[in-house]
Amino acid sequence: MARYTGPKSKISRRFGVAIFGPSKALERKNYGPGMHGPKGSRRKQSEYALALAEKQKLRYQYGVLERQFRRYFQTALTRRGVTGEILLQLLETRLDNVVYRLGFANSRSAARQFVSHGHITVNGKKVDISSYNVRPGDKVAVKDKPASRSLAARFLELTQIAPIPDWLVADKENFAGTVERIPTRDEIAPIVNEQLIVELYSR
Repeated sequence: MARYTGPKSKISRRFGVAIFGPSKALERKNYGPGMHGPKGSRRKQSEYALALAEKQKLRYQYGVLERQFRRYFQTALTRRGVTGEILLQLLETRLDNVVYRLGFANSRSAARQFVSHGHITVNGKKVDISSYNVRPGDKVAVKDKPASRSLAARFLELTQIAPIPDWLVADKENFAGTVERIPTRDEIAPIVNEQLIVELYSR
């Protein structure tokens, strides 16, 4: 699947938030990219521009392109509950994000590659679709193959200090994890105001 492969530091600096994880570039240059960035003379943004920026931040965070993001929004619209929160939950329960949250990859892009290369199983069956949405009770595990386990072990060393969210139960010794329930908005702790995204698509 196509995905953004450009410079991540520029994206983080554009929005002023570490979208792809800790960013040394953002720490050193806490202003927008480009020749006019240091001047800090950003024009006041319209409501539409603010909402569009929120959508772009969320898209980049989860590595989702516009068409797929719109499908997630349409799915959220059809479900009972708060549309913005459901949208966040759909993104958070993607298989690549769950692999990342369990510590089997040190970034969402690495987790996406880990899944697409066939290293992950869900309930004992290989799933190589990174956008696959897990459900409560699903068991996500690294394939019992030397290459898969070796790669996962290296990632676990890098992510050992990262906390596992309460909606997941990790069994790192067996390279597995279980989805206990759907996460709440507070547990997702979004970097965006999802209500602005709902208003954007509702125009």
